[in-house]
Amino acid sequence: MGQRRTKARFSALPAKAGHYESFYIKACHPSEPIGLWIRHTVHKRPGEAPQGSLWFTLFGDEPSAVKETLDDVGAGEDEYIHIGSSRLGFGTAAGSAEGEGRSASWDLTFDSAGEPFFHLPKDWMYRAPIPRTKLLSPYPDARFSGRASFGDREVELDGWRGMIGHNWGAQHAERWIWMHGAGFQEDDSAWFDGALGRIKLGPVTTPWIANAVLCVDGVRHRLGGPGKARRTEVHERPDGATFTLPGDDLTLQGAVGADRDAFVGWVYADPDGSEHHTVNCSVSDMTLTVSRPGEGARTLTLTGGAAYELGMREHDHGMTIQPFSDG
Repeated sequence: MGQRRTKARFSALPAKAGHYESFYIKACHPSEPIGLWIRHTVHKRPGEAPQGSLWFTLFGDEPSAVKETLDDVGAGEDEYIHIGSSRLGFGTAAGSAEGEGRSASWDLTFDSAGEPFFHLPKDWMYRAPIPRTKLLSPYPDARFSGRASFGDREVELDGWRGMIGHNWGAQHAERWIWMHGAGFQEDDSAWFDGALGRIKLGPVTTPWIANAVLCVDGVRHRLGGPGKARRTEVHERPDGATFTLPGDDLTLQGAVGADRDAFVGWVYADPDGSEHHTVNCSVSDMTLTVSRPGEGARTLTLTGGAAYELGMREHDHGMTIQPFSDG
């Protein structure tokens, strides 16, 4: 531990730039549908100072959520980001959030032996203006210990599986899906991390482009990418999705989702003031079917331990949106 793996981008921006940035944590109980989703974000309108927000959801019988926004945001030498007194460091995450009469706190440690996963397949894509969203998973398969609370409810974490992700840019994708699963029934060491997006280029919105990875039997298999967009199939809805993601040596078919009342909905703002509605359930069910040429199909299942997030422009999705503004 102690390796930086990534760094905040907002602190080096010129004043005139618009920007958003997020460091997010997902952790799930190994055998029960209980999970945490904690997000540290920076939102900067062009010409204005950045603001930091802390987002917290405790998933269980019903999700409990809170968000707090503060002007005090930065990134020191020994941390990824701090917002007020809340801090995400190298191997630690501790903080609190209050809003709308709700309160949450967390004090976690985490470790991960695996290397980061860079979703964009080429280094130049992290420097180019397109795509406008850059993302990577500095800890795609992590284990968390510690405690977290929402109001009077407290949970203890002891080796919970999960991940830490990082994204940033000048604009969210027009539509996106994020999925993650770890600790499958058939292979406890297996994990999956996928980001899918539709990008608006002038009047045209691209088909789904997937950038994902499946680690099974200790080997990582990159899935999707711009060159495989024509073979990528996605059928999404607010409470789940089915998908087919091609790779060089295998094809992955999957399904992910949960009951609608297990989701939390949020407003996500872009630096230009436009907004998405975003729904997230980090205790979703996931089934993955792995197919290789000349071999029989292999199925991986995960109950109550996967994340599914959908970002969308429409507001007629029927999901409850939390009473917190963004930006």
